[in-house]
Amino acid sequence: MYRVPDQTGKFAVVTGANSGIGKEAARRLAAAGARVVLAVRTVAKGEQARDEILAAHPGAALEVRRIDLADLSSVRDFADGLLAAGTPVDLLVNNAGVMAPPRRMATADGFELQMGSNYLGPFALTVRLLPLLLSAEAARVTTMSSKMADFGRIRFDDLQWERRRYSPGLSYAQSKLADLILARRLADTAAERGWRLMSNAAHPGATRTNLQTAGPGLGGGRPSPLYRMMASVNVVPFQEVEQGTEPLLYAATSPDAVAGGYYGPGGRFGLTGPTTEAKVTRRALDGAVGARLWSESERLTGVALPAPAV
Repeated sequence: MYRVPDQTGKFAVVTGANSGIGKEAARRLAAAGARVVLAVRTVAKGEQARDEILAAHPGAALEVRRIDLADLSSVRDFADGLLAAGTPVDLLVNNAGVMAPPRRMATADGFELQMGSNYLGPFALTVRLLPLLLSAEAARVTTMSSKMADFGRIRFDDLQWERRRYSPGLSYAQSKLADLILARRLADTAAERGWRLMSNAAHPGATRTNLQTAGPGLGGGRPSPLYRMMASVNVVPFQEVEQGTEPLLYAATSPDAVAGGYYGPGGRFGLTGPTTEAKVTRRALDGAVGARLWSESERLTGVALPAPAV
């Protein structure tokens, strides 16, 4: 099992920390000495997660704060709260997400739910928190992607699935490809501007969490027959959350992780097993796509990078 290095004195923000991989990441970061903000949509669930972590680690420094990544005003309020406190952020873990709702749903800002929650919300949060990240000694931003990113394509003519027939799986794949592009584009920007900031990404392979069940039940819909069949049989190998969290923790804390790196399970098909460097799909390597996606994200969210220092 990956052992998180000493995090004493570090301040971490983990989104989606009330369950699954986010909760496990928060637990292990706190156990290693970090002060951790559990950034959650439902405060009561965040408080329950905090209490469960404290039961195992009574000395953990944990704080619950509300954020709804499907609502840019909530993202702004969350970031403003941290900015007002002024504490440098050593680690931002963009983990929260939603997977495969059966019908097209929209965020508070009118974005398709998966593109909005999984990508545009984290994009806006990351850019808004840059002042605190850049005031840290050596900050990291680690963003959760997915093996499904390999099947994704950024369709600039219809990012929000308003013209095409909605596909739960392909919409999820697009959002997770966008996350991988975000991580790499931010790493390039940090290098160009000389920032003391490492941006990288991870994927959990096939890890058993409530992500696979919560999304398909959203909106009162029913998962597709194919999804129900796959959920009822062991089509692919699964691993438990303790193992599935390790690529994320490695990217976020390992002294061997690198800027622009991508980490995931090293076992069969990249779905289970110990952490290794993951292959980056060629669609995430296209610099023109990355630049265009960043520009479009700034336009859609109204959040932009500060001007380069002269």
